[in-house]
Amino acid sequence: MEDDLLTGIKAGVVAGRLGGMGDMTRAALDTGVPAADIMSLGLIEAMSIVGEKFEKKEYFVPEVLVSARAMHESMDVLRPLLEASGVEPLARVTMGTVKGDLHDIGKDIVSIVLTGAGFEVQSLGADVPSEKFVEAAAGGAGVVGMSSLLTTTRPRMAEVIRLLEERGLRDGVKVIIGGAAVTEGFANEIGADGYGADAAQAVRLVKSLLGIQ
Repeated sequence: MEDDLLTGIKAGVVAGRLGGMGDMTRAALDTGVPAADIMSLGLIEAMSIVGEKFEKKEYFVPEVLVSARAMHESMDVLRPLLEASGVEPLARVTMGTVKGDLHDIGKDIVSIVLTGAGFEVQSLGADVPSEKFVEAAAGGAGVVGMSSLLTTTRPRMAEVIRLLEERGLRDGVKVIIGGAAVTEGFANEIGADGYGADAAQAVRLVKSLLGIQ
């Protein structure tokens, strides 16, 4: 019975079934399924599948956004229970599009899939000043992710890393980059810890950098 309920929740998120995920989640809780299991075996596994489908171009932005809404319907029910039981996110990740660039769809997709994978994601939005990324690192972010779709804004990424080094924060935070304007080679050039070509790759990268299976 428990497996059937978890399978239904996972399938509902992957399919983006809206309007019923809260009821499905409550039904699972009522039968004794732990909130942590619903999160890990239902939502996290579902969003991993969504990320893989996006990577393979089986899903596109609209499908990912609908799956995210379905996930959040379930999370709205689970969140108070998870907080009360002391379940902690895997790590805090801060995401933003660098100063001078207003594009944020790609960054938002990565944030959605990271959230679904069990991370606490702080979104700084687009056109983010370098100092804001530094403040996030100083505030305890384990990972800082920067996006750029305009080649003219790429120097901002190097600037953030330089500021982290100057403030003595660089050793305590992992820096990842992504977006159409950057490559793995550029990441190596500026001293970033990694490059994610898409959401699924970004999640794998973050887990690898933090030593999470």
